[in-house]
Amino acid sequence: MSTQILVEVAYATPDMQLILPVRLAPNATVQQAIEASGVLDKFPEIDLKQNKFGVFGKLTKADAILRDKDRVEIYRKLIADPKEVRRQRAEAGKVMKKGGGDAE
Repeated sequence: MSTQILVEVAYATPDMQLILPVRLAPNATVQQAIEASGVLDKFPEIDLKQNKFGVFGKLTKADAILRDKDRVEIYRKLIADPKEVRRQRAEAGKVMKKGGGDAE
């Protein structure tokens, strides 16, 4: 049995996406992976008390135990609320086709 697990820590800005591989001890937590990745040094705007995070797209807590090959994702706040954008489009009379683009 391996003495370490390999996980990825992912974070994206509007301009770039960063995926950092990290080797950790078995039973490491999400918070330990984030701290070990160095992402907090590269992006000081990340606040573990404010930002949400997940594993493979499912929200999780900082003390969740990771498994080998998990991907920890750090989420930013949405710039625009999707519901509000749809409401504004509806008020403007724009019809959306399936897939989210404007109908022609």
